[in-house]
Amino acid sequence: MTLPPDSALAEHINQVTLIDQHVHGCWINAGDRRRFENALNEANTEPLAEFDSGFDSQLGFAVRNHCSPILGLPKHAEPHEYWERRSQFGEAELARMFLPAAGVSNWLVDTGFGDDIASVAEMSELSGRRAYEVVRLEQVAEQAAQAPGDYATAFEEILRRRTATAVGTKSILAYRSGFAGDLSEPSVAEVAMAAQRWRDNGGIRVTDRTLLRFGLHQALRLGKPLQLHVGLGDRECDLHKTNPLALLDFLRESGDTPIVLLHCYPYEREAGYLAQAFNNVYVDGGLSVNYLGARSPEFIGRLLELAPFRKILYSSDGFGPAELHFLGAALWRGGIHRILRGFVDAGDWSETDAIRVVDLIARHNAARVYRLASGDPRGPVTPVG
Repeated sequence: MTLPPDSALAEHINQVTLIDQHVHGCWINAGDRRRFENALNEANTEPLAEFDSGFDSQLGFAVRNHCSPILGLPKHAEPHEYWERRSQFGEAELARMFLPAAGVSNWLVDTGFGDDIASVAEMSELSGRRAYEVVRLEQVAEQAAQAPGDYATAFEEILRRRTATAVGTKSILAYRSGFAGDLSEPSVAEVAMAAQRWRDNGGIRVTDRTLLRFGLHQALRLGKPLQLHVGLGDRECDLHKTNPLALLDFLRESGDTPIVLLHCYPYEREAGYLAQAFNNVYVDGGLSVNYLGARSPEFIGRLLELAPFRKILYSSDGFGPAELHFLGAALWRGGIHRILRGFVDAGDWSETDAIRVVDLIARHNAARVYRLASGDPRGPVTPVG
């Protein structure tokens, strides 16, 4: 959305460039309407029921509102009109429309999930901006299981090689085992036995908690930021086991390595507490902002309750339709403006402080945590419609 330029705050939010600190590749191959509508539902791992529509959701309404003008349609175009217009373009064409419109200068791309999506290099080419890899630990484990010799040695070598040019790592422990329980570093013997059991069973999908714990501690040793999926996900994720408060013992032993809690809904308040309690813990609201749509300002406001402002990062968690990479930015800009404008109008914040907090969350915090060149925080950004 383009905010009315009625204040310095609105103008600044319109123009500030973002660092999208957690994102996936966009589609590069054509698909049908069913694939598109399924992509507007995060939790369901099966095709939507025939009577259901991905458009009839907060995310679906947000797509029709904010993305229609990018395609030359009026806001709130009807679903069939939106799909017919979208179908006139290839996925690469759509990416070249939506990615630059997000106003993102740096994409930090989790490469551990998804087929037929843009690579890190393709995300850079399609957007015209820089892109960097975030290495998924569970993918490293699955590669190590297929390698000859000692599993731990193979894991360490693959992780070291893959992170040489990467900006961080990520774990989906939330999906594979949940947070509750022992997350201490396992012994060499425990890792060897667990790896042998897993290899004997084919070594395809790592769910063994010993091996997951091993990966986390190897990532901590790198010192690069470690992202952890928290909360909202598909139905393979046991949501009640992803409350980040269960990570307390692990965080107490995590040293100085930055830990970034991703998504966080419905545990954004718990995540905010952890960001206040631990110097190395950060939070973001990617994915959640998109799926909450018109209700996302309230979520953004809750992220601002306890988490220190230097500990909050922006991301879209866009995956699949290029609309989601753009929409995360559009909704964040609108949501942060609504919340901060309220603070300023009530006399609780100065407009100068609000602008400074926008810059922190939009890019400066991520530039510091991931050791990226911050560059000019302002610049020509395609207005978000």
